[in-house]
Amino acid sequence: MFRFEKLDVWQKAIALAGRIYNVTSRFPDSERFGLVSQLRRAAVSISSNIAEGSGRSSAKEFVRFIDISFGSLMEVVSQIQIAQNQAYLAPDDHRAIYTDAEELARMLSGLRSSIEARNRTSPSD
Repeated sequence: MFRFEKLDVWQKAIALAGRIYNVTSRFPDSERFGLVSQLRRAAVSISSNIAEGSGRSSAKEFVRFIDISFGSLMEVVSQIQIAQNQAYLAPDDHRAIYTDAEELARMLSGLRSSIEARNRTSPSD
C-alpha cells in the first residue's frame, strides 16, 4: 500500500470523485464535453494531487500539491453551483457534495498545517 492510500483525506477525495461521477452521469448529453468533463476532471484532480504530492521528495513540494488539490476542490464547489443553477443537479445532491467539500477543505487544511509543523521541527526537507 502506498503512503497516500492510508490518508483519510485521499480516501475522502476518492469518495467525492465517485459521487461526482454518479451525479454527472445524469446530466444532459449536451454537457458531456462541458460541465460534466470539467467537474469530473476537477474532482479527479483532488485525489491525484494528494497522491502525487505524497511521492515528492520534500515537505514543501507536498504542500504545493495539497494547495493544488484545494484549488481543484474550489473548482468543484463553483461548478456544482452552476450545475444546480442550470437544474442539472438536484438541491439534495448539491447539499451533499457541498458538505463533503467543506469537510475535505478542512482535512486538506489540516494536512497542510501538519506537514508544515513537522517541517518546522525537522527542516531537513
